[in-house]
Amino acid sequence: MEEIILVDESDREVGFAEKLEAHRDGGRLHRAFSIVLFNGRGEMLLQLRAATKYHFGGLWTNACCGHPRRGEKLLPAARRRLREELGIEAQLREAFTFTYTATDPGSGLTENEYDHVLVGHFQGEPRPDPDEMDDTRWIDCAELARDLAARPEAYTPWFARVIDRLPELRRAIAA
Repeated sequence: MEEIILVDESDREVGFAEKLEAHRDGGRLHRAFSIVLFNGRGEMLLQLRAATKYHFGGLWTNACCGHPRRGEKLLPAARRRLREELGIEAQLREAFTFTYTATDPGSGLTENEYDHVLVGHFQGEPRPDPDEMDDTRWIDCAELARDLAARPEAYTPWFARVIDRLPELRRAIAA
């Protein structure tokens, strides 16, 4: 059983819940992270979530997402998920946070997250876990913006919120 951290609107820890249970019945606000990776050409790494994922399967999104577990700090949790999902290491820094709620029409599960957006550099090709993702690709940010505008249904609901703040991601990666 994987327990994740429940938080209040200020990201203060208020308890714990089993991961799937936290996503049922409208979702309970919990701490999460979304990792955005850029290569030396300024391209962003995307993942196609595995169609078999428990929610939002078969959609494109940022390089990696996850939840810190009970007793786990944010950056170590993010590095753990990079290894688990993509088989890679990268230095990360926090760019910004936001909260959002989104219900997956297929599963009925709800994301209700206080999301920490982390950014980093990575050169090379990831080694994705097929249980986590069906594909990865590097994409130019201008091309990504055009595709996201033309086909928003092909992307996770939180990803559009992340891309809306692309200038902040670029400032954070340059720092």
